Amino acid sequence: MVAHIRTVAFQGIETVDVDVQVQLSSGLPAFSIVGLADKAVSEARERVRSALTALGLSLPAKRITVNLSPADLQKEGSHYDLPIALGLLASMEILPLEELDQYIVMGELGLDGGLAAVSGVLPTAISANAAEKGLICPAANGGEAAWAGDMEILAPRHLMELINHFKSGQLLTRPKAVQNHETTTLPDLIDIKGQETAKRALEIAAAGGHNMLMTGPPGAGKSMLASRLPSILPPLDSREALELSMIRSVAGQIAQNDNDTGFMSLTRPFRDPHHSTSVPALIGGGQKAKPGEISLAHNGVLFLDELPEFARGALEALRQPLESSRAVVARVNAHITYPARVQLIAAMNPCRCGHLADIDMACSRAPKCGGDYQAKISGPLFDRIDIHIDVPAVSAADLVLPPPKESSVDVATRVLAARKIQIKRLEKLAPDQNWRCNAEIDGQVLEEIAAPDETGRKLLVEAANQMKLSARGYHRILRVARTLADLQAEDHVQKHHIAEAIGYRRPQLRQ
Repeated sequence: MVAHIRTVAFQGIETVDVDVQVQLSSGLPAFSIVGLADKAVSEARERVRSALTALGLSLPAKRITVNLSPADLQKEGSHYDLPIALGLLASMEILPLEELDQYIVMGELGLDGGLAAVSGVLPTAISANAAEKGLICPAANGGEAAWAGDMEILAPRHLMELINHFKSGQLLTRPKAVQNHETTTLPDLIDIKGQETAKRALEIAAAGGHNMLMTGPPGAGKSMLASRLPSILPPLDSREALELSMIRSVAGQIAQNDNDTGFMSLTRPFRDPHHSTSVPALIGGGQKAKPGEISLAHNGVLFLDELPEFARGALEALRQPLESSRAVVARVNAHITYPARVQLIAAMNPCRCGHLADIDMACSRAPKCGGDYQAKISGPLFDRIDIHIDVPAVSAADLVLPPPKESSVDVATRVLAARKIQIKRLEKLAPDQNWRCNAEIDGQVLEEIAAPDETGRKLLVEAANQMKLSARGYHRILRVARTLADLQAEDHVQKHHIAEAIGYRRPQLRQ
């Protein structure tokens, strides 16, 4: 008899069904695993053998063959341990195979039979729910799986608990999905003194989801401004939170604990990788093609401090994901796609020493050093940034002023109101596009909702000709102008919206 246990392999956040086939046959005792298994899967032999021994069971003196089908699909990870063990128990007629056939199984076995947490449980649970199957997973992942729907979930802490569930009537209870309630207080805009122009630009960027670049000397507050952006962004809705949690699950970053509770954060992610980050770490890839920083920031903020210090290849790799909202990892045998809808916030000094505008402090190579330093950012990447803002140094007089009157809560209220206007409009005009904010709209919809009045159109055409804007730059001005109108709850884009949007646009890097 061949026992069949269902599990999955991962391609991005998508799952591929894998049939774990276990056969006991006559011949010299052996335990073989075939089907393009990596090192972690091959080592399952010893973990399964030791776990069964800990339960007082010994493997039969037969030839044991485990085939992971489809055989030409690479199998990676430790979550194949439990399917192999259950396949053996079914082949040994200890567990009923017809009942196991109703579940998708995943879990890592300890030498004592305990079950350890594995990555990718949430997308697996969603796949199982769609296939009208149940799920068997470790207890540490039970709360995570419970977010997928109302299907049956078995989340044992030990292999013996699972055996008792099927054999002794000691039924396992379904884990509960518990939302994480963050207690961490986000940095507040009220901490920033001065920089009113930069705070205005930050509010516009938050309201429309626009990319933004801040340029200024060291200590001007660029990083402080960026770190406070999450405090004014609207919380994730349920769909966005689920998308982000699926990516975190595949990356193994969902919080796991012993209380059967899952982790579903509604705070938008804020990722700030160091400038030494490699291309695979930023975009995704590596030996197992894991999601990169841009995907882990999905539906949130990717902050790149000291932008010109990033490797040229890493910056150029950002161009396609910023435009398409997805990161594609190409391999010889597979193409893996991760969602990457991010808001890019970048900061940089005007030159290497940072004091290009200060004659007394600038280096001897100024102003040429400024042009060389800023030229590290390519024109195409520069063109994808909607808002460019100068952040001047804060004076001592500003530092002794009382705290600003507006906090992040006040700004967040205006941002949320503008976002609601955009969502309502886009659900009506482009229900199939899945657009959520002005920064994403394109084509005829953009021309329809962001068309300025006659004086605004003339101003935009004149500015586009004088600044030699590309078509992308032209449309990004329209997007920012539409956001400015939404912040004022105005139905139509007017000349003053276009004028302010043009002020946030630079035609080229300053040399």
